[in-house]
Amino acid sequence: MSADFQWPEFSNTFALEAEAAGFLPQLLAELEDGSLMAWERPADGPRVYLSAGIHGDEPAGPLALLDLLRSGFFGSRFHWMICPALNPSGLAARCRENAQQVDLNRDYCIRSTAEVAAHSGWLAARSAPDLFISLHEDWESTGFYFYEINLGEDDPERARKIIAATGPWFLPEPGPEIDGHESREPGWIYHAAEPDLPEGWPEAIYLAKQGCPLSFTFETPSHAALESRVAAHVAAVKAAVDSALGGD
Repeated sequence: MSADFQWPEFSNTFALEAEAAGFLPQLLAELEDGSLMAWERPADGPRVYLSAGIHGDEPAGPLALLDLLRSGFFGSRFHWMICPALNPSGLAARCRENAQQVDLNRDYCIRSTAEVAAHSGWLAARSAPDLFISLHEDWESTGFYFYEINLGEDDPERARKIIAATGPWFLPEPGPEIDGHESREPGWIYHAAEPDLPEGWPEAIYLAKQGCPLSFTFETPSHAALESRVAAHVAAVKAAVDSALGGD
């Protein structure tokens, strides 16, 4: 992980920026390495939920959410929900898993960890979002790619707009197979709303089971410069929100 990401300084900075932007904090769990926080700004419009930092060695996602916050991206037309750092112990240790060596993004069926139990409880207490976006990184990839889980109308042009938006930084990851999955087009995995392993649910599968109709999981290549990874995530989020919901 780059030295440009420091925990818990990130958590403190995000809190200050989120509160200044009118987000309401909710403490989901107090952990040895810091607080697991959710941030919410209610509105009457569509519900958009964004998450990052579920793998502690993937700093570009949390930093991209901070950049979006600072730029004023989170306007007033949507009901925003943000969990910018789902794995405080992993982020503190700069490792993928939490302090008990559990991959949190495979625990949303069993929900055995304190982090996922608290987080899934928070999600279940709310109406399912209309759009979910999760920010990740992949140390094996050479380009940008994403998973789409879609319970509604198929819209290939929406996917192509996301790929085009990230083009200034990364080419789309080539197929015909990406991350062990058949790709629909370069950079695009159109995934069923079912887990690859019966009990190994990631967050996106849990949300699909809760009724979220559309989700995108973005992956940037972790070997690339951090500033490029952050910028690509920012561009992908903007393109996804605009193409799925018409922008804010």
